[in-house]
Order: sequence, then C-alpha cells, then structure tokens
Amino acid sequence: MYARLQQLAHALDRLAELTGRIISWLTLAMVIITFTVVVLRYVFETGSIALQESITYLHAVVFMLCAAYTLKQDAHVRVDIFYQHWSARTRAWVDLLGTLLLLVPVCVFIIISSLDYVALSWSIHEGSQEAGGLDGVYLLKTAIPVMAGLLLLQGCALVLHRLLIITGHTHAQEPGAGVDREL
Repeated sequence: MYARLQQLAHALDRLAELTGRIISWLTLAMVIITFTVVVLRYVFETGSIALQESITYLHAVVFMLCAAYTLKQDAHVRVDIFYQHWSARTRAWVDLLGTLLLLVPVCVFIIISSLDYVALSWSIHEGSQEAGGLDGVYLLKTAIPVMAGLLLLQGCALVLHRLLIITGHTHAQEPGAGVDREL
C-alpha cells in the first residue's frame, strides 16, 4: 500500500516537474519579445500593443502555471526560523496541516470562484480592450483554474509524501531534494 502511495506521489511530482520545465521556456520568449519591443520603440520609433500585451500574458502564464512546480521544489517563500531546526517528522506535520488547512481550501475556492468568470470570458471570446491587442484574454483567464488545479494536485503529492514520513516510511522525498533519500 505504501509503495502505491509513493508511486502516486511521484507521478504527481512528475506532472509538476514536466509542467514547470515546459512553461519555464516561456521566460526566454518574454526576454526575446521584450528586446524586440525595445528595439522597435527606440530604433525604429514604432510599437506593437500586441507584442507588449504578449509579455504580460506570458508573465501571467509562467507565474500561474509554474506555481505547482515551485511548490514541488519547496521554493515558495517561507519564514523558517523554527522550521529548519525541527525534526523531519515535525516538519512533515507542519507541511501536512498547512497543505490541508490552507492550500487545499484556497485552491478549491479559486477553482469554484473562477469558473463562472472564465466561462463568461469563453462565451464572448473575450479579447483585448486595446486596439491592436491580443484576442485571447479568455485563454489567459483559463490559466486561473488550471493553476489552482495543478497546485491542488501537487498539494496531494505533498500530503502523500508527508504521510509517508509521519508513518515512518522514510523513503519519502524531502522538499526540493529532487531525489529520494532517508530523512
């Protein structure tokens, strides 16, 4: 049973890892587009609203869709004055309770509250309010519930890893370690 839980946790980890690695390439696209906008503006004295909006869209997508990857890497901001000195089992309890009491309810709330918002945007194929802007605002808004869903799945992986630590099955993954090791 514990082996199956660990396999499930690792499968969810792989999803976050794959998503994060693929989406992170969009940061390179942002740099190239930003460079292009600057060259167009200051060298050719012209501009493109669509290019400027694409930078904002890409930034939003990277931020939202890499959140689960960031959670998997244990790279979210945390004040760990006490946490770093606690035992692996105590940290596992803190992570487990934080995930169940904070992360899961927030993700469920975001999903539920964003569905009508996203559905309305899709129903009108919402586009930019700027002349010459991008037409895919509805696609961008779709990233909101997708972000919460990916975070929820990674939260499930975190819960499984922490339960394995708490129950003494110490081959669970340490946050951000990237490899299994005994704690």
